[in-house]
Amino acid sequence: MNVSASENIQIAIEGVWTHRFRSLLTILGIVIGITTVVTVASLLTGLREGVVVFFQELGPDNIFVSKTSGDPGQPAPIKERKRRSMKPEYADYIEKTCPSVEAVGLELMVPAVVDGNPITARVPGFETDTINLAGLAPDMEDIAPRDFSSGRYFTPEENQRAAHVILIGANVADSLFPDGKALERPVMIDGAEYIVIGVYAKAKGGFFGENGQDDAIVFPLRTAENRYPQVDNFFITAKAKRGIRDEAFDEVRGAMRRVRHLASDAADDFAISTPDQIIQQFDQITGLIGLVAIAISGLGLLVGGIGVMNVMLVSVTERTREIGVRKALGARRRDIIGQFLVEAMALTGAGGMLGIAIAVMITMALGALVPSLPSKVPLWAVVTGFSVSVAVGVFFGVWPAVKAARLDPVEALRYE
Repeated sequence: MNVSASENIQIAIEGVWTHRFRSLLTILGIVIGITTVVTVASLLTGLREGVVVFFQELGPDNIFVSKTSGDPGQPAPIKERKRRSMKPEYADYIEKTCPSVEAVGLELMVPAVVDGNPITARVPGFETDTINLAGLAPDMEDIAPRDFSSGRYFTPEENQRAAHVILIGANVADSLFPDGKALERPVMIDGAEYIVIGVYAKAKGGFFGENGQDDAIVFPLRTAENRYPQVDNFFITAKAKRGIRDEAFDEVRGAMRRVRHLASDAADDFAISTPDQIIQQFDQITGLIGLVAIAISGLGLLVGGIGVMNVMLVSVTERTREIGVRKALGARRRDIIGQFLVEAMALTGAGGMLGIAIAVMITMALGALVPSLPSKVPLWAVVTGFSVSVAVGVFFGVWPAVKAARLDPVEALRYE
């Protein structure tokens, strides 16, 4: 008697469905493992897309130079804080000595607290301290352009005379001007009055769903230097000529080492990076998170696989007479092995599908509850999750299936 694959699948599914509660308990480990992997993969995929878009907006050909590594608006590592400060003249030196560089821009990052006083922005009836204050050179508009929802960028003349004009991010505009009418309105910042001449559009991308540019208040570089002469947290952005960013990177690094008089064997005492390098660093961090998730899910899959093996061994014992009847009617060893392997695969495959469904629901719920946290279920995670769950069924179902196939039909028929 030859048993077709479709008959084996039907018999296996009927066996799983007959003991559905037992089957559900058996596959809980697999459900937890697949849910963990797919959920973490979804969150990391969304986060990475946000980071990639963020740096694409900053300019893929740009090279960033600063005193310390990491976010210039956040506290730096202790060792890096001892470095010499960046100087505005470095920007001019880079532009003059680096032929692969098209333009160089300068930015002065103002900390959230200056001389012990937290900086806030306020208008009558509204105030916010969630701001990133910075002074930008006029050419930064060409080096790292941004869209405006209304208004304009400041002019070189406004920078030259240190005009009290500002550009504000989307979040700042919503906080201070909920009526949507921010242009030409005054804002008090740290005791000085400024006029809003531009409102940035909502920024794209970001880290963990947040983009610091939406909290930005930008004024001309000369205005920032006059207002905060004690702040020296300069940030240089060099725009490479198209197609030769690697050459520009080496030139900028060499120029910085010369202008800071570093010995040939001395390490860089400044931070230099490109968008690709920062994305690679992010990938390394998320890769470690992914490994932890895989380790956790691996334990769940191991527990689930052992449970599947156990329940399949019990199933073989319970159905000894059935196996004997099938073998007496002519079922071959491979038919019996196929039946129990398919049953094990059906068990773990169902666990994988349930885990994927739960992961999708968790991802959608997180997206609805925390819109700023990007999340996207990647197709590869779904396919991999289901494939791994089925593979677990094959691996842990082989022994019970072989044991069933080795049963003597005469002895099996006598089994009570």
